[in-house]
Amino acid sequence: MKILGSDIRVGNIIEYKNDLWKCLKNQTSNRGNLRSHNQVELKSITKGTKLNERFRADETVEKASLEEKKFQFLYSANDEFFFMDSENFEQISINKTLVEDCEKLLKENLEVTIEFYQEKPLSVILPRSVEYEILETDSVVKGQTASSSFKPATIQNGVKIMVPPFVSQGDKIIVDTETQEYLKKVN
Repeated sequence: MKILGSDIRVGNIIEYKNDLWKCLKNQTSNRGNLRSHNQVELKSITKGTKLNERFRADETVEKASLEEKKFQFLYSANDEFFFMDSENFEQISINKTLVEDCEKLLKENLEVTIEFYQEKPLSVILPRSVEYEILETDSVVKGQTASSSFKPATIQNGVKIMVPPFVSQGDKIIVDTETQEYLKKVN
């Protein structure tokens, strides 16, 4: 499927220069009399190399045709991550290099989407927000206001995030998986 150069976004996988590339960063520019363009940082899925390209807004590129399937994360061992197909219960293993972007936010039984290109897994996509338990956090300092300050907390898998003062150890919270920021407390 063809898309415009201005439509390339973070996470898109495109076919470019006889390879598959994943968009890591993009910045659109529309300065003065210059034609608008999209500055894109790409990473080769097969080779792991990076490339910075500038696509004009009217230029077209081929977006890779990917098949998406729902899987449940089971466990990891060594450099392999194991997932179970939610429909037929078959298990697959994926190398750590394909999971590294979301590895620290994976937790047991989390439902994820895996993208396949010609039946080969390419990437693991986390849900937009996930519930985690607070394992450790500082106690509230008297006099702090809820609106002005955040405190550090450690959630499952050892990930550190900033949370409001009213959140304490053992609480369950919702975390944005893209920004790794606190969204809300679960009652």
